[in-house]
Amino acid sequence: MLSKESLQFLADLKENNNRDWFLAQKKRYEAYKADYHQLIEKLLEAMKPLDESLAMLEVKHCTFRINRDIRFSKDKSPYKTHMGIWLKSGSLNNEAPGYYIQIDPEKSFVGGGLYCPMPEQLQKIRREINFFYDDLQEIVNAPKFTQTFGSLTRDENSTLKNPPRGFEKDHPGIEFLKLKSFTAIEYFDTKKATQKDFVSQISQKLILLKPLNDYLNRALSSEE
Repeated sequence: MLSKESLQFLADLKENNNRDWFLAQKKRYEAYKADYHQLIEKLLEAMKPLDESLAMLEVKHCTFRINRDIRFSKDKSPYKTHMGIWLKSGSLNNEAPGYYIQIDPEKSFVGGGLYCPMPEQLQKIRREINFFYDDLQEIVNAPKFTQTFGSLTRDENSTLKNPPRGFEKDHPGIEFLKLKSFTAIEYFDTKKATQKDFVSQISQKLILLKPLNDYLNRALSSEE
């Protein structure tokens, strides 16, 4: 579970997102950081027995810096105002599929898969779908997956309007082939993060994404 103080720190940071305020809150930030790391530690303890591909992960592999990269952003706010946890599945490679939790004072979610794979990775995934789309269909149609996540994420930023080059428009898996990201998410009430059973509850949701991550890892490990 996460402390209420950590959530309040994020809420206050959102209202005071500047360097002077942040530096004056050093003790609060250090307490927040310790809370952040212990939550990841508990999450890894819960998830590793469920997914052996996470065995090599340590807390340091699952964290994000609180500083934002503002070089190419119109928003020059220096700090992130949410907590992100990323559990890479099967690899320490940052481009591997995995499990993700985002805790925000206003809107939190749990999810997983692979967001915006590189062109070479995308081609491998589409090739896997071309031949084994029915395997992916079975994964997203599983009752617990559908009940929790609905389906794979589909929006204008993650989906092509037309079939990708080289694939027939009448392919039975065409809606999967149009995807540019392969993720699924569920939003939850942020207050749940402060409940004692939070890690247990969130782990039960995350592990529903293991078949999707396995499918994506299978695609990425395939030879040309």
